[in-house]
Amino acid sequence: MTPASNTPSEPGSQPRGRASIYDVAAHAGVSAQTVSRVANGQTNVRPTTRDRVLESIQALGYRPNSAARNLKSGKFRSIGFVTFNLATLGNEQTLNAVAEASEKAGYTTTLLPVTDPTKLDVAGAFSRLEEQAVDGIILVMSAEVGSLDELKVTLGLPLVIVDSDAMLPYTIVDTDQEQGAGLAVRHLLDLGHRDIVHVSGPEISFSARRRAETYRTTMAEAGLEARPVLVGDWSAQSALALTRELFADGPPPTAVFAGNDQMALGVIHAIRERGLRVPEDVSVVGFDDAEEAAVSWPALTTVHQNFDQVGRNATSLLLSLIDGAPDTRKKLLIPTHLVVRDSTGPVRSGPAPSA
Repeated sequence: MTPASNTPSEPGSQPRGRASIYDVAAHAGVSAQTVSRVANGQTNVRPTTRDRVLESIQALGYRPNSAARNLKSGKFRSIGFVTFNLATLGNEQTLNAVAEASEKAGYTTTLLPVTDPTKLDVAGAFSRLEEQAVDGIILVMSAEVGSLDELKVTLGLPLVIVDSDAMLPYTIVDTDQEQGAGLAVRHLLDLGHRDIVHVSGPEISFSARRRAETYRTTMAEAGLEARPVLVGDWSAQSALALTRELFADGPPPTAVFAGNDQMALGVIHAIRERGLRVPEDVSVVGFDDAEEAAVSWPALTTVHQNFDQVGRNATSLLLSLIDGAPDTRKKLLIPTHLVVRDSTGPVRSGPAPSA
């Protein structure tokens, strides 16, 4: 057996110390083209020759240089995934869906979280991804960073944005936030509730702003005055503190629409602290349909978001752009649906019990 480090390689083919395709060819007594066919799984090689090449590959520890092959084809078979916050349920599930869809298409996924949602940081992330040789980028743009026109011109790569504002001139995939929030508020109105409070996510968030706007417009369409929106940070702790303050300032509402399920759980905690019952005294609706929504007590009525479909569609659109399809700058909204469980009920007929 000839060690790979002592076998000469063709100049420029591989770094010394790592077996090259020419080392394997010399070891197996075949051409480099035959080694390439075996390494790429092609079938036009005689079984005895294939076995000999595979033995040489194993003996020398040869690894095909996929980067070199990709350079020849003009593609790196990799997409970048940029997100401002991977800790949220939606971003995490969207990333999982993108990674699975990419893998099925023969692509890898490079994750690059951005600490601060600023145009400068996004530009830096794009530059780093360009250095890592990706074919396109999915940007989960859940907060405002300003115009991205100059970034795309500089980058020159296909770009699909997830969770964004309708006015941006890019291919966008998003949950239909307006539809989902409307379903939540109208469900409470249909149950007879007229005093409904909305506990929102942070104002910097596109989805939080859209849900809050829909709460206000839906209440107005019903001829009702909306209460001031309570702005949290998506966490149960923020909603708990806000609801405690709400109860301290006056009588509780008959219903609360929370911007996500975590905040809904914080609201329920505060309601129970007050000595009230859910849904007999106060009904609560969440948003997301997280796993814990179905097993909370009571089981949470919530708006289901299909993050898997968002991720799959974003990946499909990006791969089409990578393959040369024209960028039509379409906006694809994924429908939501209301999951009615035990945390909502008809408005109470009498006053709430005193705390």
